[in-house]
Amino acid sequence: MEQHANQARLLGPADVRRLAGELGIRPTKRLGQNFVHDSNTVRRIVGAAGLTAEDVVLEVGPGLGSLTLALLPESAGVVAVEIDPVLAERLPRTAAEFAPELRDRLRVLPADALRVRAADFAEPQPTALVANLPYNVAVPVVLHLLAELPSLRTGLVMVQSEVADRLAAKPGGRTYGVPSVKAAWFADVRRAGPVPRNVFWPVPNVDSGLVSFSRVDPPSAAPRAQVFAAVDAAFAQRRKTLRAALSGWAGSAARAEEVLRAAGVDPSARGEQLTVADFARVAEAGAGSAR
Repeated sequence: MEQHANQARLLGPADVRRLAGELGIRPTKRLGQNFVHDSNTVRRIVGAAGLTAEDVVLEVGPGLGSLTLALLPESAGVVAVEIDPVLAERLPRTAAEFAPELRDRLRVLPADALRVRAADFAEPQPTALVANLPYNVAVPVVLHLLAELPSLRTGLVMVQSEVADRLAAKPGGRTYGVPSVKAAWFADVRRAGPVPRNVFWPVPNVDSGLVSFSRVDPPSAAPRAQVFAAVDAAFAQRRKTLRAALSGWAGSAARAEEVLRAAGVDPSARGEQLTVADFARVAEAGAGSAR
């Protein structure tokens, strides 16, 4: 099929297997590799991401390039962070083969997404994160990139369904926890729909889901590390009251109660009942008492 200028031919199942065979790749669980081979799914992801022609997209774990090829026509450029050196080396050639008019929009950064820094990215810095994230590192990758790249304003990521639930959870539910609170510090996070297993090769043994986010201002001027330390302490013993759970963080149960009351939080409440703004007030009230 012929492609028009500024369009890309997307990878189908045969293309995915051909490229994998050419590179001698067998997807590994260690790297969380499950390659998307369904063009309708990648179109759906790109459509749901709401990109503009000015967006610079950060893609983590592009793999064989299924999603990359769909992103190129819809953005000003794509920065693909790939930890596997074989895949990183092949991706520009895949772009040249399937999207020759758009190949110059692609930059590949051979790196671990958990270790990249803002200085690793050329200007203009990424404005949108769109990725099929390796399931085993999805939460730390999202949190690290949001912290490291304030230029990221929006995002849409595909993760394990359970992880999607935790990232987007609101206070009061059993799925609400550390990932929910920390993600809410940076962004308004929402579920954006399920993804069927059969769009991947190999087929994973877990369900997947889409999560969208829009950057928000932090709820407090308190140092993020101070707030996150309180969050970690509260959920380390989530069945305990905050008075007990924060005793180590505050220095004693009595000091924890004092801090909580100063923050307007009931000491008998549990961490799952607090919003990120509540935790920020607790951290502010306890400034200097964290250990």
